[in-house]
Amino acid sequence: MEKPLTGETSDLPPIHGKQLARTPRIGLALGGGGARGLAHIAMLEAFDELGIRPNVIAGTSIGALYGAAYASGISGKDLRDHTRLILGQRFGLIRDLFNATAQPFQRLIGVFGRRNAILDPLTMLEVILPKDVKSDFAECQIPIKIVASDFYDQEPRVFTEGALRPAVAASMALPVIFQPVMDKGKALIDGGLTNPLPFDLLMGEADIVVAIDVSGVPVPNSRRPDPTAFEALFSSAFLFEHTIIKEKLKSAQPDILINAGTSHYQVLDFLKFDQILEAAAPAKEKLKQQLTRVLSVETLPELTAPAEAPLTVLEAPKRKRRGLLSRTRKARD
Repeated sequence: MEKPLTGETSDLPPIHGKQLARTPRIGLALGGGGARGLAHIAMLEAFDELGIRPNVIAGTSIGALYGAAYASGISGKDLRDHTRLILGQRFGLIRDLFNATAQPFQRLIGVFGRRNAILDPLTMLEVILPKDVKSDFAECQIPIKIVASDFYDQEPRVFTEGALRPAVAASMALPVIFQPVMDKGKALIDGGLTNPLPFDLLMGEADIVVAIDVSGVPVPNSRRPDPTAFEALFSSAFLFEHTIIKEKLKSAQPDILINAGTSHYQVLDFLKFDQILEAAAPAKEKLKQQLTRVLSVETLPELTAPAEAPLTVLEAPKRKRRGLLSRTRKARD
């Protein structure tokens, strides 16, 4: 594993005219939301453009996918280019599936037969993931936690070690679309059904917790007041996720909470890639502003230590979270 990025300042830009001496640990939570989660690309670009990187990532569903790629060392810009390339290609059922308007609900039901879903998530990952995504958690440049849901135990399952791709596949295994991923006799499905925005997994491991919410809510169709069967089927899970997030925020909150601004897009609107990234642009700028403001206040003073025993991250002074929370709560979405 490469050297941790915490405390490295050579690539960090000056903030308010002052070079950062040491940055606090940053945790980044990337939530689930189907095609709305394409907005995560813009948020990862925000980190790159500021010259900083999170020290730990937690991801659910599409947040797990982009989180795993970023943790593997792939930049936000490269993820944008790769995703545009993949979605610009025609690859049969996957492309037809993403284009919901061309996939009538009746035809979708006819695909099932005796199968438990349309697509194998592991097979799909082999098609869409960049080749540079690591194969094991231990190989990642940034530690990552990936959330899936145990179908029968009805509990979240958090992966932090072992094979990376099966964990991502399990996290994004939205019922009906994807087959469950079997692991040690457990049937694992979409992590968004139990923890759609896993910022709580970063509490205590980071000085600043950043959460990107791409859950959204269904938007009425101007051409008809009632949702189609297709819309109801694939949007109902996200109604549950939105409710879970609201309840979580009543008991605990991240230091920076960003709504990606893509809620009016549908779950399978992947072919609206450019529109979704454009819609996320204001949220990207807001994230950069909030990170800059918080880091300018929370940057640790430069500390000295004997040359033969350099200061490590674990030796850095501890911070009280309450003060940070009180300073940043007003800046949230």
